[in-house]
Amino acid sequence: MKNLLLTLILLFSILGTAQKKQYRGEREKINDLVHTKLKVDFNFEKSQMNGEAWITLTPHFYATNKLILDAKAFKIHEIMLNKVKASFNYSDNELTIDLDRTYKKGEEYTIYIKYTARPEEVKQKGSKVITDAKGLYFIDPKDEDPNKPTQIWTQGETEASSCWFPTIDSPNQKTTHEIYMTVPSKFVTLSNGTLISQTENNNGTRTDYWKMDQKIAPYLFFMGVGEFSIVKDNWNGLDVNYYVEPEYESVAKDIFGLTPEMMTFFSKITGVPYVWDKYSQIVVRDYVSGAMENTTAVVHGENAQQKKGQLIDNNEWEETIAHELFHHWFGDLVTTESWSNLTLNESFATYSVYLWYEYKYGKDKANAHMFDDIKVYLESQSDNKKLVRFYYKNKEDMFDPVSYHKGSAILHMLRDYLGDEAFFEGLNYYLTKHKFGTAEAHDLRIAFEKISGKDLNWFFNQWYFGNGHIKLSVTYDYNTINGTVTVNINQQGNIFKFPLTIDIYEQNRKLRHKVWVDSRQNSFTFPFNKLPKLINIDAKHVLLAEITDKKTLKNYIYQFNNAPHYLDRRLAIEEIAIHQDDKEAFSTLIKALDDPYYEIRILALENIDLFQKYYKKEAIAKIEKLAQFDKKTLVKAAALRVLGKLIEPIYKPLFVRGMNSESYAITGSSLISLYQIDKQTTLDKVNTLNDDIKEHLADAITNIYINEKDKTKLPFIANHVLKGMFLTKNKRTQQLYSEAFKWISGSDNKQAIENLTNDFVKLGLQYKKFSFDKMAINMINQLVYAQQQSDNTNKEELILVLKTGLAKLIE
Repeated sequence: MKNLLLTLILLFSILGTAQKKQYRGEREKINDLVHTKLKVDFNFEKSQMNGEAWITLTPHFYATNKLILDAKAFKIHEIMLNKVKASFNYSDNELTIDLDRTYKKGEEYTIYIKYTARPEEVKQKGSKVITDAKGLYFIDPKDEDPNKPTQIWTQGETEASSCWFPTIDSPNQKTTHEIYMTVPSKFVTLSNGTLISQTENNNGTRTDYWKMDQKIAPYLFFMGVGEFSIVKDNWNGLDVNYYVEPEYESVAKDIFGLTPEMMTFFSKITGVPYVWDKYSQIVVRDYVSGAMENTTAVVHGENAQQKKGQLIDNNEWEETIAHELFHHWFGDLVTTESWSNLTLNESFATYSVYLWYEYKYGKDKANAHMFDDIKVYLESQSDNKKLVRFYYKNKEDMFDPVSYHKGSAILHMLRDYLGDEAFFEGLNYYLTKHKFGTAEAHDLRIAFEKISGKDLNWFFNQWYFGNGHIKLSVTYDYNTINGTVTVNINQQGNIFKFPLTIDIYEQNRKLRHKVWVDSRQNSFTFPFNKLPKLINIDAKHVLLAEITDKKTLKNYIYQFNNAPHYLDRRLAIEEIAIHQDDKEAFSTLIKALDDPYYEIRILALENIDLFQKYYKKEAIAKIEKLAQFDKKTLVKAAALRVLGKLIEPIYKPLFVRGMNSESYAITGSSLISLYQIDKQTTLDKVNTLNDDIKEHLADAITNIYINEKDKTKLPFIANHVLKGMFLTKNKRTQQLYSEAFKWISGSDNKQAIENLTNDFVKLGLQYKKFSFDKMAINMINQLVYAQQQSDNTNKEELILVLKTGLAKLIE
């Protein structure tokens, strides 16, 4: 999975509504948080928390005799200042307290508040595709669901920490803190900072004392409670622990085990060693986002927990692990002063994945990842959005492909322009100067200018404070008499200023030219000795740009064979695959099966047409070799799928062996391929699989069930339709589940209809702020219509199920 969160962000960005014009600057600082002390225990029956808070503050600059705290849906029992009851007013989720006197800057005072947090009564929206952000979440608190553990966890971003403790809930506030958490003794706890002590009580509970001596923003506070296995690791003498459900204890290090190496790498490239006192990661149920960078206590959604069969193929959560860790520099150590400047948190965390992949796996992996990220941005239809936005309808709107993906691509361009040395020294200067503080985008610009000596207003004005991206149309004028070629660059839309690299390939040499584009139309003339075989625009592939460039099939074949960048090869293969009736094109596609990077090999396998007349035996021989000996299981799986299309009984032993592989990808491909030549053996194998493995092989098994037209399997298929239609990039998978949706929509299978309806309702409500409820309503209405047109004898009963789901979405 390419991170459910980011896929949903893309989906909902397209559905988003127009923004209301209201200026959103940094929140005014009247009082500054200094220290927060909390004592809490939990009422599992009511899903509430009993709390006591001691909050130490000081006026920011001007003297004041009032304090305003954010406190959402609390029941306030008592407020005291200097051991004397204080007068206060509590309305609209704000607690206004009259101080005992006027305090001046530098004078500290401590407020005591006894309260009950009632998260189920909170009415607000939260970040990272979270709806109705309650701050404090009770999961199966009464232990009623046998398939779900009892847990408690918190989610603070953007401003939901004030749902469980009173504070100034703004990213430009920072405070040290300590938390005493009293929980049933069977549970373990996790919070920010160091676990100082654990005290057993006489009533079957235990009080854990966590202390955070470094200042962090309130939205980064965290509490986690539940039955977890704690798998211990370390980095430079610091505890690095992984909290997982006991079932996943044996694979915890397979999931999270690269964390210490990431800590070393990020410390090195920033020049700022990891500054915090530990690093823990916890996986919780029913999490409302993908993951969250709570300082020293990162929380992950349950999709982080993967089986061995998945991890053998690819740890889908590795990029999320890197993303949240890098936040401990960008976001936690230096925090955006306002949500308008969210790029200072999220763009860096997103770019960290590129940096990590580049270091760990090489440039091809990193460039493939950047290509996918830019594609997410381009498909989000966000041309009108600026990276730094002071005008937005809701602060949660900032968590979109612009803040994440576009911002990452912009950092990549800036790195290329400045050079690695200046770029990373600039990061070091920025982090060091604003350590444990806050910043805005101009602070980042100033840091890079300080180090490089370059004026960067032009860059920040167009990329940080402007909208859109580069759109180019390129044409060529050849003068064979003079031996020159003129490259014409035409910009559409916004006019950008940028450096452009142009590679010109002649017979046996490549000449690189660096030019500046700064107007709607620019032309550059270059000499050549022999007519160029290829002219490669943006040869380094660093621009955030859409480039229209007419190339011939010969150009693309030459590009694949000679241009080194991942995108050169990928884009060439995509075009070459359209022309496999050409002998040289098909030969090039066969050559791509030997590409050093596995995603190119997979791309070639997914596109190769073995029913062409050219080089068929050579192609099949290579694919057989890949299916058996390639180092990447995903390549083996793709090769097995291709061999399955040949419907050749000679491959049955290969497919049978593949069905017993540890790799889920190989098992799934083997099932689909064997089904083409021996249906009964395949069905017998599927019937022996336990439900858990079937879930992980859902695409393959659904494919088989659809071909079998087995209506009894519709409930299983229905459980995967939503994800298959909307939350995957694979077009073949989308088409498969679209067919499944049509099949289910007209069926009389009540369980399948219920499963599908419940999925739409769950996702529609959870991601309502991004208008997914509207899409869910539309899809369920399609189901209603299909039933109305059907001859099903129970269609009235099924329509009732569907309309009940609609009612939940509409209310």
